[in-house]
Amino acid sequence: MTEPALYLVGTPIGNLEDLSPRAVATLADVDVVYAEDTRRTARLLARSGVRATLRSLHAHNEAARTAEVVALIAGGGRCALVTDAGSPTVSDPGARVVRAVAGAGLPVRSVPGPSAVTAAVGLSGFDADRFLFLGFAPRKGSERRAWLATSVSQPVTVVAFEAPGRIGALLRDWAGLGIGDRPCCVCREITKLHEETRRGTVASLADYYSENETRGEITVVLAAASPEAVSATDRAREVAEEMARTGSTTREIAGRLRTEFGLARNEAYEVALRAGAPGEREP
Repeated sequence: MTEPALYLVGTPIGNLEDLSPRAVATLADVDVVYAEDTRRTARLLARSGVRATLRSLHAHNEAARTAEVVALIAGGGRCALVTDAGSPTVSDPGARVVRAVAGAGLPVRSVPGPSAVTAAVGLSGFDADRFLFLGFAPRKGSERRAWLATSVSQPVTVVAFEAPGRIGALLRDWAGLGIGDRPCCVCREITKLHEETRRGTVASLADYYSENETRGEITVVLAAASPEAVSATDRAREVAEEMARTGSTTREIAGRLRTEFGLARNEAYEVALRAGAPGEREP
C-alpha cells in the first residue's frame, strides 16, 4: 500500500500505452484521484482496469480543493493528482496544492511520466544540455511583447507550447523580431496517430503554418541565439536604457538601435519600450 501522501502522477501525452505500471498501481491504490478533466481521466483509468474515486481539480476550483486535499492526507488518506496529459503543474493546475501539502509538513511524491517538453527537445536535434521552457505565449499586449523578447534572446534552446490556431502568429512574430533565419522545430501530436515534426527556419515555418490549417497539440522548439546576437541584444538594451534616462523618445531610441545594432523594426521598438522611453509606439 502507498503511504499517506499526495502523488503527482504523469499521464500519457498521446499514446495511452505510455502509462507506466507504477502509475497504474498508484492510481489503483489511492483513496481519491484528483483530475483536471474527470471524464478524460475516467477513460484512461477504465482502459487500465483501474476503479477509483474521481474528483475534479482544475484552474477554476484549485483554490477550493486545496484545503480538502490537505485535510484528506493529514487524516491518513492518499491522493493522486493528474492532468489531461503529461505532468501536473507543468502549464497545468496543481502548484497551489503542492505548496499547501508540503507547507503542512505532509509528503508529496512524484510518479513521473511522459513529457512533451523533453520529447520535443529530443526530436528537434538542438542542443539539450540546457534549455528554457516558457509555457504558452501570452495572447496580446505588453505581456506578449515581453515574452517574445525574452524567447528570442536566450543563449539556450527555448521550448514553448502553442495552440494550433496561433502557431502561425507566433512564428510570424518571431520572424518580425529579426530571427527569420534561425532554426526551429514544430512538433505536433507527439506519440499520437498523426504525429508530425517539421523542421526549418522560423520564416519558412511561419509561411507554412500561415498557409496550412493545423490541428492538435503543438510544442515548438527554437534554437539558441548565437553568442554574437546575445551580446548585441545586451548592448542594445544598455544603450536604450541610457537614452531613456536622458529623455530620448521611443522613436529616437528605436532608430538608433536599428542603425547601430541592426535590430529589426519590431525588436528595436520593443527594446525601447522596455527601457522606459517616453512616447507612444509607432503604428
